[in-house]
Amino acid sequence: MIHSRSKLRMMIVSALFAAIIGVMAQLTIPLPLVPITGQTLAVGLAATILGSRYGTITVLVYLAMGAVGIPVFSGMSSGLGVIFGPTGGYLIGFIPTAFITGYYMERTSFTFSHAMVANVIGMFVALTFGTVWLKFIAELSWTAAFMAGFVPFLIGGVIKAFLAAYAGILVRGRLLANRLLLA
Repeated sequence: MIHSRSKLRMMIVSALFAAIIGVMAQLTIPLPLVPITGQTLAVGLAATILGSRYGTITVLVYLAMGAVGIPVFSGMSSGLGVIFGPTGGYLIGFIPTAFITGYYMERTSFTFSHAMVANVIGMFVALTFGTVWLKFIAELSWTAAFMAGFVPFLIGGVIKAFLAAYAGILVRGRLLANRLLLA
């Protein structure tokens, strides 16, 4: 009974983080092809706090919400057209980003320095997926895709990685102390 309650608690926390990603996606700085959004920060937070399993579940719930029409993607958008559009690679890339970031944290320790490394790795995973997707969907050259889909996001990505690492470790500690999270 205790195990099923703990599992339910984690599923509720995952659903809350999926909603947080949707809210953070609305913080947008528009650029020509791909906007800068807060959703990558929220994915990093979810993975840092929840780990690989529940961080990945969180992203899958977020993507499912958007796929069925709930306006949780950037600019209050939704639908399969967004997932399969020019920015879809970043959205799909959030799945391995959450898993790899959380997995790194679980295999090392939940400290700021490890969280920073994990989130920088996650940033590169998301940017790589997004850039490759953008290259094929927008029919760009590799150079053009790299310059439009990777380079403009490096500085912001490192800043978001820092914020996700710092806040993630802090929030995780508080959630664990209050028994709202599985260790």
